[in-house]
Amino acid sequence: MSTLSFSIVANGDAGLTVLFAEPISEPLSRQILWLSKACKRQFAEQLIDVIPAYQSLTLLYHPSANNYQMLQEALQLILQQPVPQDDYQAKNIHIPVCYQGEYAPDLSSVAESCGLSSQEVIALHFAPEYLVHMLGFSPGFLYLGGMAKALRCARKAIPATSVPAGSVGIGGNQTGIYPQASPGGWHIIGRTPLTLFDPNRAQPCIANPLDKIIFEPISPQDFVRLSGTSLSDLRLREKA
Repeated sequence: MSTLSFSIVANGDAGLTVLFAEPISEPLSRQILWLSKACKRQFAEQLIDVIPAYQSLTLLYHPSANNYQMLQEALQLILQQPVPQDDYQAKNIHIPVCYQGEYAPDLSSVAESCGLSSQEVIALHFAPEYLVHMLGFSPGFLYLGGMAKALRCARKAIPATSVPAGSVGIGGNQTGIYPQASPGGWHIIGRTPLTLFDPNRAQPCIANPLDKIIFEPISPQDFVRLSGTSLSDLRLREKA
């Protein structure tokens, strides 16, 4: 039986959200991912979309009569079930990152803000094994947990109007990767040459919630050599 504290609230005229009171953690992310899959299986005909987040799950449903009441009652029952520990087999995904020059425009300012050298920021950033908690903001954007507390810094006072695809940023106590060029308010300390999101692939995103991300520093020369490479292509190169 689940011991997590939660509430279910209406979200517009054709949606509801399950709100969890627990702090962000791997067990909570596992619960939310499991609940998301259970809802997709059980309510496929009623649902338009399922949106997992850090501490919530939102269901958007066809606005026919009784859907809200039916889903609310069914969710109460589902949330009493235990979460299978092997419901999702997480992958370890190694992502090359260049932390130098034009690929790391905010590295020095982050170092100054944190009272560290640039090399210390780099070492602290690529050392952990990061957990993918959720995807959001833009298609394929990874929100990662596990960053060192010493690297926490406020978001930019004035967001950048364009952040290059593949940029690795720090915002507050989070780190993440921009899959496409977009505006952004996080401090950019590196960039990966990999293509992170491709809607034409069977699996468009490079990672899913609960996967683990390991950053590996590379040189600017390696960045150019690997530019535009997909993760599967990179693995084939490594095996060759």
